[in-house]
Amino acid sequence: MRILIVEDEQDLGTAVQERIGLEGHAVDWFMTLEDARAALDAVEYDFILLDMGLPDGHGRELLREIRQTSRNVAILITTAEDQISDRITGLSDGADDYIVKPYDLNELVARIAAVARRYVAPRKQIIHHLDDLTIDRENQSVSRNNQRLDLTAREWTIMELLSRNPGRIYSRQQIDTALYALDHEVDSNTVEVFISRLRRKVGNTAIRTIRGRGYCLNDKTHNA
Repeated sequence: MRILIVEDEQDLGTAVQERIGLEGHAVDWFMTLEDARAALDAVEYDFILLDMGLPDGHGRELLREIRQTSRNVAILITTAEDQISDRITGLSDGADDYIVKPYDLNELVARIAAVARRYVAPRKQIIHHLDDLTIDRENQSVSRNNQRLDLTAREWTIMELLSRNPGRIYSRQQIDTALYALDHEVDSNTVEVFISRLRRKVGNTAIRTIRGRGYCLNDKTHNA
């Protein structure tokens, strides 16, 4: 997933970004509401980890703004406010879950996964592609001729992105954004390298190159 962390505690933000990144997610971290709003204008996130007490306002402001838009994004609030009424207010404003500081990083990862499943569940989980390729979003796996492929976290991220809309062209920049945080330096040929590796695993005809525009999954698909 592409995850946005909004957290003003330096040590905690660093630890959370590193721990979530180990799960294969692309993670952006900002410390203010202003920067978080700018990131949301630039990037389509799957998940937001939102602190409530921020230097330039209360996280609840951003929570309400997001829920007033059409963004279908999971939100988990983190807070040092341990009053039941504060948690109820956050949930009422549209948060999917909350976790109270201080928290265990492994519990945080588990909660993120649990909340994310609620958003994945309504989507069709399996796409059969070209009759021999199966993409299973729920289990984050790709199989060819019923044999599970050994994909890296980055390769899976690309396949998951392309499979959201088979036939839709995703630019190199969009794939870069899905793979890496905003402040990450990306080599000019990184996407091309990953696409080449993927083709060796999923077949040359599965991913099409649209010259000058980007890449897409072959749209000769059927859903199951």
